[in-house]
Amino acid sequence: MPSTRLKWIPFGSVPEIGAIELWRTIESGEVQLIDVRTSQEWRFSAIEGSWNIPITSFNRETVESLELDKTKPVVVICLTAHRSIPAVRILQEMGFEDARQLQGGMTQWWRQKLPCCKQ
Repeated sequence: MPSTRLKWIPFGSVPEIGAIELWRTIESGEVQLIDVRTSQEWRFSAIEGSWNIPITSFNRETVESLELDKTKPVVVICLTAHRSIPAVRILQEMGFEDARQLQGGMTQWWRQKLPCCKQ
């Protein structure tokens, strides 16, 4: 695991899931979603069922407040798959067995014309 300072760098490699695969997983009800975009971005267009924790507020305490299941997959969402990288690293550090980011972020989700909602 990177040092505390390095884990916040929005570059590097973390596990990913593509938009179409995520959509299929959502339909099965076996995934937890955290959107780390700003509250304004999330309210404008979000994936149904996602929780919003802006990356500027993303920490152990805010994640624990969601009472997520560490044995279920959790996918982190942002606009272009940069802000989600540090969040995935933190989730891994917290013991989430399957933490990934949405490959390409919401930009890719929109390109695939997958459903969104306003919060």
